[in-house]
Parts: sequence; structure tokens; C-alpha cells
Amino acid sequence: MLIREAIQDDWPAIWPFFQGIVRAGEAFTYPLQLGKDDARGWWLVPEPSRVVVAVDDTGTVLGTAKMNRNHMGNGSHIAGASYMVDPDHSGRGVGRALCEYTVEWARAQGYRAMQFNAVVETNTRAVALYRSLGFEVLGTLPEGFKHPTHGYVGLHIMHKAL
Repeated sequence: MLIREAIQDDWPAIWPFFQGIVRAGEAFTYPLQLGKDDARGWWLVPEPSRVVVAVDDTGTVLGTAKMNRNHMGNGSHIAGASYMVDPDHSGRGVGRALCEYTVEWARAQGYRAMQFNAVVETNTRAVALYRSLGFEVLGTLPEGFKHPTHGYVGLHIMHKAL
């Protein structure tokens, strides 16, 4: 698997799984009916943020990550990131590779830590992955997320010092 800079031409490959993940309403706080053009602007963000895709040896997009400053001004030394893996390619280490990549990017950019603001507590695979890479749950916003199956569940704030 290769992780490379995302380009606008990657959007047609990202959009189908992006749309499916968002509309499922289980992991992101994005509007469920987020349209293609708005979604592109939300995900393919300009510098100093960075967006990458993980591709296989045929060039198929397996997943994507967005890296950014978590806050502005005096909080701009903390990085954030978001990940989406095509469900057709889950269980192959794509999410782990993307997360490791973003941590190394943040470290190389001089960030002091990474913070995830809204990890849905029922997204147990993501929580376990982040914990395995050294992230800790700093706190949980009770009932901060309306899950389509589980109802109101918590949103974890997760952190890793770099």
C-alpha cells in the first residue's frame, strides 16, 4: 500500500465510500445528507492542512486521511486528523497505516500532540486502533452523538503527546 497526497482527481473514488460512511451516521458528526460538492470542500482542504489517500498497487483508493491544526492561535500546536476507509477494504491495515502516517506527519511538522475531538464511543474498532497507537481518552461528552442504532452515545476526546 502506498500513501500519497490526495488530488482533486481522487474525489470520484473517495466520494462513494465517503457518502456511505457519512449517511450511515455511525462515526462522523457530518450532516447525513451532505452533498458531493460540499463534502469535497469539507474533505479536500487546502494547505496548511493535508489530505492523503492510501492506494493499492493498482491505484485503487483504499482510504483517505485529512490532517489539520486542531485549533487556531495559541492552540495551533495541536494537530487533528480524520480517517475514512472504504468498507470494501477494511481489515487490511489501511486505517492503521493512515493513522501512523498522520502521527508522523504531525510530529515532523512540529506539533506537540494530536487530539481527536469526536470519536464515537460505539466505534470500538477506531477506539481500539487509536488506543493501540498510544492515544488516550481524556474525557467523554455524554450523549454527544445520536447513533442510528444505539441512540445517544458518548463522544470521546482522544489525545496523544508527540
